[in-house]
Amino acid sequence: MKNTTPPNASEKISDNETAVLLLEKIGKGNEQAFADFYRLFEKRLFRFIKSKLNDSFEAADILNETLLEVWRKADSFEGRSKVSTWLFGIAYYKTVDRMRKRTDIPMDEENFPETADDSPDAMACLLSAERGEHIRYCLEKLKSVQKAVMELAFFQDLPYGEIARIVDCPENTVKTRMFHAKQAMKHCLSSRMGADG
Repeated sequence: MKNTTPPNASEKISDNETAVLLLEKIGKGNEQAFADFYRLFEKRLFRFIKSKLNDSFEAADILNETLLEVWRKADSFEGRSKVSTWLFGIAYYKTVDRMRKRTDIPMDEENFPETADDSPDAMACLLSAERGEHIRYCLEKLKSVQKAVMELAFFQDLPYGEIARIVDCPENTVKTRMFHAKQAMKHCLSSRMGADG
């Protein structure tokens, strides 16, 4: 039997549990729940989208499209992943679609051999380096699929399994992309810092 006792002040409800409750209310047309959901995810989602497009206006447009999709499809959320995974997946595909329309160039997938990377903390050290401008420059130079997994892992703090669901590829492919992204970042940073140093 489910415990129906409301949580006391010392019990903290997780962001995911909050988001699930909000989605249930949104699915029933509750506008206040939608406003709360929007506030809960707006900043993180906007940063993620803007980092891929580097255009605040387009990022705001995609943010609104993504959250409009949440309004329409809140009752279709099945709980097979965290709400943030589902939400970032929607944003990721809307962003990729916009990029395709903007460039008319197909967003190709790399055909790298499967190379596992089990050390996500190596890049965390680089991301905390004093020379943030070099990091931003090098991030911009990554292929879009590499940049996406790096941003989701380091800036959204998502595990590889959730990233795989967001970008709709096997977890090993995420690890491969991360491996190659780290190699590219290390090479770029050593070149830039060596040039400055």
